[in-house]
Amino acid sequence: MKISGNEIKTGMIIEHNNDLWEVLKTQHVKPGKGGAFNQVEMKSLNKDTKLNERFRSSDNIERAVVEEVKFNFLYEDKNEFYFINNKNFEQINLKKELLGEKYKFLTEGLEVSLSMYNDIPIKIDLPNQIECKIETTDAAIKGQTAASSYKPALLENGVNIQVPPFIESGDSIIVDTRTNDYVKKV
Repeated sequence: MKISGNEIKTGMIIEHNNDLWEVLKTQHVKPGKGGAFNQVEMKSLNKDTKLNERFRSSDNIERAVVEEVKFNFLYEDKNEFYFINNKNFEQINLKKELLGEKYKFLTEGLEVSLSMYNDIPIKIDLPNQIECKIETTDAAIKGQTAASSYKPALLENGVNIQVPPFIESGDSIIVDTRTNDYVKKV
């Protein structure tokens, strides 16, 4: 589907230079001299490279037709992760490279969204917030409450994050999977 250069938005997947690109950032620029353009930062879904490109409104860009399909995580075997579609019970396995660091948040039965392009999985999206348990964290130091201070913590899945001083080892917390940030205590 063709779109103009000024219609490109963050999160879109476009076809450009014979590759699929996920749009990370966009900024509409209107210089004092010359025509306006859309400054776009993109990440290749195949080569794991980044690109900054300018698109004018007269440029026609091919937007990739991507289908979002819900799958549940089943299990991990070596460097492969297995998922099942609950509607038709189709199983699919993905390589660790496609998941990146997101694989650390996978738990049995977790529902994820797979982006499919021509029936090939190209991207995985976890739920925005996941409940995790703190394995270890430093003790809070008295008198550090004047400013909002955070301390390092290690989650049971091996992810290091920053948490408020009142969080202790063994606590359950909610983590934002997009940024690996602490959200709240459960």
